[in-house]
Amino acid sequence: MFVLIAGGGRTGARLASLLMNEKYKVRIIENRRDILSHLHQDLPTEVIYEGNPIDPGVLEQTGIRDAQALAAVTTSDSVNLILCFLAKTMFGVPRTIARVNNPNNAWLFNDKFHVDVALNQADLLAHLIQEEMSLGDMMTLFKVRRGRYSVVEEKVPPGAKAIGIQLKDLGLAEHCVVAAIIRDGVMALPRGESTLQENDEIIAVASAEGTQKLAELLAHPVYPTRENNKT
Repeated sequence: MFVLIAGGGRTGARLASLLMNEKYKVRIIENRRDILSHLHQDLPTEVIYEGNPIDPGVLEQTGIRDAQALAAVTTSDSVNLILCFLAKTMFGVPRTIARVNNPNNAWLFNDKFHVDVALNQADLLAHLIQEEMSLGDMMTLFKVRRGRYSVVEEKVPPGAKAIGIQLKDLGLAEHCVVAAIIRDGVMALPRGESTLQENDEIIAVASAEGTQKLAELLAHPVYPTRENNKT
């Protein structure tokens, strides 16, 4: 798969490195001299193209017509929008992904500008923090299906509601699948009749609703509260 990246800052450079490690074909466009000097230290010279990323001639030189995806991650929202529009309408790139720098501009990143996926960093961070706070001790390992499902891990605490109840009776079936139970360092594949014990570690795949339900079943019976300072 060939991915064209516009913007060679930290986000673009890191994305290029990750994709190259996964054996993707990558090319990256940048026109800032100071950023280019760093890029040449971190990436192979043959993947770096110097020029204005919204110049159709520069885009042609990168081979954009053969790209399966464009990642527009410059520090300018207007440039990222123009890139997505050009990629789709002029060069027929199947997939466009754009970075949203200013959350106030997020409403512009839609199909009118041919943006398939808009990554609003401020919103993403806020949602992640909110989600982690609501899930207590549960750890989200990674997301699947564009974030619709999470792979989560948690240790069963003393007094959790789920202890001793068969999995099939926990009310999770439609929203959450317990994929593994690790007990005393040994992993087992659970069945409907399996029950959880204190200090079990579980790995599950769940929707947002299922993750919340699982967090409630595995929560400490009493959460510590902050004591008021005494004067």
